[in-house]
Amino acid sequence: MEATATAWALATVVALATAIVVLTVDRALARRRKAREHGGLDQREQRLLQREETLETKASTLELREANLLERERTLAAAQADLEDERVTVRKRLEELADYTADEARQDLIEEVEAQARADARELVRDVEQRTRQEAGRRGQEILATAVQRVASSSTAAVATSTVSLPDEDMKGRIIGRDGRNIRAFQQVTGVDVIVDDSPGVVTLSSFDGVRREIARRTLEALVEDGRIQPASIENAFEKAADDVQKFVLAAGEEAIREARVEDDVPDELVRLLGELEFRSSYGQNVRLHSIECALIAGVMAEELGRDGTVARRAALLHDIGKALTHKVEGSHAAVGAELSRRVGESEPVCHAIAAHHDEVEPQTVEAALVQAADAASAARPGARRQAWEQYVSRLNSIEDICQSFDGVREVHALQSGREVRVMVAPDAIDDTQARSLTSEITRKLEAEARYPGQINVTVIREFRVRGTAK
Repeated sequence: MEATATAWALATVVALATAIVVLTVDRALARRRKAREHGGLDQREQRLLQREETLETKASTLELREANLLERERTLAAAQADLEDERVTVRKRLEELADYTADEARQDLIEEVEAQARADARELVRDVEQRTRQEAGRRGQEILATAVQRVASSSTAAVATSTVSLPDEDMKGRIIGRDGRNIRAFQQVTGVDVIVDDSPGVVTLSSFDGVRREIARRTLEALVEDGRIQPASIENAFEKAADDVQKFVLAAGEEAIREARVEDDVPDELVRLLGELEFRSSYGQNVRLHSIECALIAGVMAEELGRDGTVARRAALLHDIGKALTHKVEGSHAAVGAELSRRVGESEPVCHAIAAHHDEVEPQTVEAALVQAADAASAARPGARRQAWEQYVSRLNSIEDICQSFDGVREVHALQSGREVRVMVAPDAIDDTQARSLTSEITRKLEAEARYPGQINVTVIREFRVRGTAK
């Protein structure tokens, strides 16, 4: 029992000792754990304190910087105020010394800058214009050269005479007639000068009017072929020749339209006048051929410029149409042609180009300028024109116009290069006494207004005819 009790007591002691040890260990561990936890809090607190100190240091630095900046700003503001005061003082002093205000200086500076800008602008415009002119001139020369090269036309100088071949020399005597009766009748009917000289086998017809000369040539050829030459047969042959020439004129006008590549219909009156231009000349250049050439040149130039050449060709073909009428109607051929074209229904662009081709009207369209250029190009070709011929025709036209200006005058023919003028008067308007005084009046007016070498013989012819028919 004792042993058991001893063992139990020993076990109890061991258990108590073990419990005490465990409790002691637990308390030690708790203290250690608490100590660790306490140590971690201290470290965090320490770090927070350090960070707070750092932030306080930075805040102090920033406050110092801000104070410095504020001081600098106050210093700069004061300096700026001082500078402004100084500037005002200096400006006032300068104004006092120069007697010149700032506003005046500013205005002068603005004006100077504006003047310089205008000068620079003018110089720029001048350079642009010069370059444009050079380029336009070069391009214009290229276009004109292209047009002239593509329009290869020959020119035939117009002459004032025609010759008629004779089968033998005896025919000259028959043409002259007894006491010159036939040749006088022929010259009176046709209005041309007949030259019968020593030239073998030919008779020369001279007249500045190509239509008259052509009718006279055909008349004389018909008389020579028929062999019967007398005043009555001369008149019959003349009437037939005049009809034939009118047919030829229409054919020549239609041919001109085809050659000029004018597509739309042309009024009959203009077709006839185009044909009559075959017998007109300008400084020796055939006007019909000149008109065709102008039409082709104007058309090519229009195409080179990227435009429709229809209006340009038509206007260029008709630009000299007034020359077929200037011996009948007062006014320049450009104005007469434009007015006629309007009257027969031509379009206004065509009429304007006709009127403007000699700058009597300022050109307003490209086509008008092209017609001018084509006219100048055709006329300027070497050998195309002769100045003396045009002066000769102009002188004879002026002589005929002066004679035609009197009342009662029916026809006027200038013969022998203007040295002789034959004036046919209406017998019912002018009697024999008035015919004599009319001769003197015409002579005096020619002396006062006409320019001519030598002298002019004026013949007034009053012929009264009465015809009857025996049945």
